[in-house]
Amino acid sequence: MEYTFIIALCLTLFFASTVHGAIGFGFGMISTPIIALFTDMQTTILYMLIPTMGANILSILSEGKFLQALKKFWFIITLMVVGSALGTVLLLYTNSDLFKLLLAAIIFLYLLQSVVKIEATFISKYPRSSTYSLGIFGGMLSGLTNIVAPLMIMYTLEMKYTRKDTVQLSNLCFLFTKIGQITVFLLHDSFTVDDFNISMIGLAATFIGMFLGIKVKKLIDSKLYVKILKVLLFIIASMLVVQTISF
Repeated sequence: MEYTFIIALCLTLFFASTVHGAIGFGFGMISTPIIALFTDMQTTILYMLIPTMGANILSILSEGKFLQALKKFWFIITLMVVGSALGTVLLLYTNSDLFKLLLAAIIFLYLLQSVVKIEATFISKYPRSSTYSLGIFGGMLSGLTNIVAPLMIMYTLEMKYTRKDTVQLSNLCFLFTKIGQITVFLLHDSFTVDDFNISMIGLAATFIGMFLGIKVKKLIDSKLYVKILKVLLFIIASMLVVQTISF
């Protein structure tokens, strides 16, 4: 692996985790598409696994009542792990650049949600079916793109979950789906010692960024920061589309 890529990876993870620590979200949404600009989706997902787990663990611990949340959401978490494993297998056997377009589409959907209220009343009307759908389909999206925020936002809003429940559910789902993905990569001999070492370097950059973000949280205008972040995400997603269709 080229040193320039490792440096780019660490800088991206540091930036994304600083934002996450400062405003409470954005790690995967920012880092995944930026890294995908430099490499294929399989490599992107591979090197995001351990840093994502690290960021999720810190977020879970900061919210507290981990076991209580796990007991409440164990079923949908299990479904998402299954879906994520299926998505990872698909990624391993195809590794198509079209998944970059899927990643860009999810980002555009997320940005659209912040402008237009997208109602999904069928979720509250059919909660059991919606839970199965979010679990399996959302898990597959997570396995293929490392992002499932738009679906998670719609689900938690319609189910009237509190902010704390939403944060814990999101972080627990990501944590356990990443564990499932690592297992799939290991079973397919696609996670080497070198990959682990690079991931640990990325984890260190993530932890430093998270702690810095938490420290500066009170010093920034979070609303302005979010607006700037959305513009940045739009630019990155557009670059992904142009890059993919150009090849």
